[in-house]
Amino acid sequence: MHSPHDPYVRVRGAREHNLKGVDVDIPRDVVAVFTGVSGSGKSSLAFGTIYAEAQRRYFESVAPYARRLIHQVGAPKVGEITGLPPAVSLQQRRAAPTSRSSVGTVTNLSNSLRMLFSRAGDYPPGAAPLDSDAFSPNTAAGACPECHGLGRVHRTTEELLVPDPSLSIREGAIAAWPGAWQGKNLRDVLDALGYDVDRPWRELPAGQREWILFTDEQPVVTVHPVREAGRIQRPYQGTYMSARRYVMKTFSDSKSPTLRAKAERFLTSEPCPGCGGSRLRPEALAVTVGGRTIAELAALPLAELAGSLPSGDETARVLSADLTSRIAPVVELGLGYLSLDRPTPTLSAGELQRLRLATQLRSGLFGVVYVLDEPSAGLHPADTEALLAVLERLKAAGNSVFVVEHHVDVVRDADWIVEVGPRAGEHGGRVLYSGPVDGLASVTGSATARFLFDASPAPARRVREPRGRVTLGPVTRHNLRGVTAEFPLGVLTAVTGVSGSGKSTLIGEITEELPGVGRLVSVDQKPIGRTPRSNLATYTGLFDVVRKVFAATDAARERGYGVGRFSFNVAGGRCETCQGEGFVSVELLFLPSTYAPCPDCGGARYNPGTLEVTYRGRNIAEVLDLTVESAAEFFADTPAVARSLGTLLDVGLGYLRLGQPATELSGGEAQRIKLASELQRGRRGHTLYLLDEPTTGLHPADVEVLMRQLHGLVDAGQTVIVVEHDMSVVAGADWVIDLGPGGGAEGGRIVAAGTPAAVAAASGSATAPYLARVLGTGR
Repeated sequence: MHSPHDPYVRVRGAREHNLKGVDVDIPRDVVAVFTGVSGSGKSSLAFGTIYAEAQRRYFESVAPYARRLIHQVGAPKVGEITGLPPAVSLQQRRAAPTSRSSVGTVTNLSNSLRMLFSRAGDYPPGAAPLDSDAFSPNTAAGACPECHGLGRVHRTTEELLVPDPSLSIREGAIAAWPGAWQGKNLRDVLDALGYDVDRPWRELPAGQREWILFTDEQPVVTVHPVREAGRIQRPYQGTYMSARRYVMKTFSDSKSPTLRAKAERFLTSEPCPGCGGSRLRPEALAVTVGGRTIAELAALPLAELAGSLPSGDETARVLSADLTSRIAPVVELGLGYLSLDRPTPTLSAGELQRLRLATQLRSGLFGVVYVLDEPSAGLHPADTEALLAVLERLKAAGNSVFVVEHHVDVVRDADWIVEVGPRAGEHGGRVLYSGPVDGLASVTGSATARFLFDASPAPARRVREPRGRVTLGPVTRHNLRGVTAEFPLGVLTAVTGVSGSGKSTLIGEITEELPGVGRLVSVDQKPIGRTPRSNLATYTGLFDVVRKVFAATDAARERGYGVGRFSFNVAGGRCETCQGEGFVSVELLFLPSTYAPCPDCGGARYNPGTLEVTYRGRNIAEVLDLTVESAAEFFADTPAVARSLGTLLDVGLGYLRLGQPATELSGGEAQRIKLASELQRGRRGHTLYLLDEPTTGLHPADVEVLMRQLHGLVDAGQTVIVVEHDMSVVAGADWVIDLGPGGGAEGGRIVAAGTPAAVAAASGSATAPYLARVLGTGR
């Protein structure tokens, strides 16, 4: 029996995912880092076991309603955990935030700013004080009535709707109209209304063109279809809908992403004329603080906003001081370049997680375990130092900080280290070491030790000669002001700079239209799907081949099962309870909904009949449960499958399961799956690959595997451009473009460009000292 004040969190018999009955003791009130190669099981231990058990205990302590849900959500597979305080999880959830979500709403800073305007704002003479809700674009009281608080309106023009005015309506002049019968029907209705559908569009009178495209009228008319041989066609009542009305209706109401995307091609998005893009009603915009409206203050970078708040009467002073103290931790974490009105979807996962972390710093909780998921993701080494200071402050406030992390500086700075391994998937799942950092040096089989303790400089390598250059610019967008950049062809280029310096904006301007680019492949970190239906096998096209293999078995032929029977996305072979998802969504009051295994198929996704068909002793669900590595052995003699699996192994994803839902994949994993899909396509002439932080979420040992692939592409004659913070990757590039010197308004310039050695020696570059250290030329 441990004392109630046990200074350790003691885990016994953890078997979640690939963990092999793990026992580990981790001290409380420290910064403890969980590390190991990607897929080794460190997240299964930190999040799947320790945090999940803390959450389960929370449910146990609340109402019976919530306790009933535990049976659906399931408890972590662990013998017991003692000494576990309440836990707060800060994961890099890649949920799809809405366009109404912003930096201000995520941090609750908008609430404080609205309170300041409501209580201490300068109102026009005679105006009644407004409630704080009236300053929010997300409430009926505050939203601009014209754009409903979105700040932008969608419009269309004759040029967009009719791209080729030399065509007649019958020849398809109105490109925005639907195809097939519905488009023919609208044309016949116009004909019946007396319009000439055979004259070239440009010859029709302006008034007629205006009515056809933009009228809100919907006249009903009797249509007499043109008789076709062998078909009896009776007259019918047809309703006319103008091209604009059709496009707007499709864009706002259609459930089909394809139809919505088509409609969007005929629309322009522009700032709302009613509110000028500020999203608010005129009454709210008439109130000022320090001579500025709430929209103007929300558009300032946070670092500047903190210095622009008034110190008037007592109310203004108290509210301003509160707001300034809430902004401070956000600025400290290197996010002072963000503004309150910056939409959440435009933030990286790392930025979003650090905003949540800054909010926690203000919460004043103590005695809890914070479980963090790679807080250094997307951070320049200069910003990592601020992050380490914040983790120390959380610890100093009386908390335990458990961090899943790969970044060598964060690992080195921890008080305690838990290494899980030795390798990924079924070759991992064991604790190799748990103790103070320096003790890891003597652990054989540790993948982390050599990166932590080997200080020898990066091996010298010959810099490749470029075959030509692509010139970009001048670019003026976000914080870039007339920037011109040159990207060499046939080499590996790294784009560096502190967070918010303009790196992603710059490479986002590279298009296939630029002379010299050729084919462009942009590999981003957006999810490969938003539901558990999308997975590794479906995304790479691997699943089509696997289904054909199953449909060709004797058992499938005897039963008359075709390829469709083995899809979990269509009725027939799938389990109908969960409709082939393998999960059912459990809605929790006051908490985010969560997924639980389907009670009928237990997560297998298929009905019993489908599961009776086996190939080499495994049914389709068991094949989906194989890791990429195991599947490569299983399908070694099926060339189409083996090639797909080979490219996934090459980018270091051997540990993922074929059926692993897209919702469980990190941004870095999604990006490497896209890269593998691209690599298996075979080469077609010169290709320029753009990758935004491809090493995110990768252990240094896995970074080496990925870089071998990227260098292989360049050796084969391709061009690779990466946005990168990992200095070992930058040191191995042929050319470096460093942006800065700071973030936001302080950035947006090219500070240095040249070989890694030249940039490491550049003055005024935030990257230079860290790059010099890796190259062995620095302090």
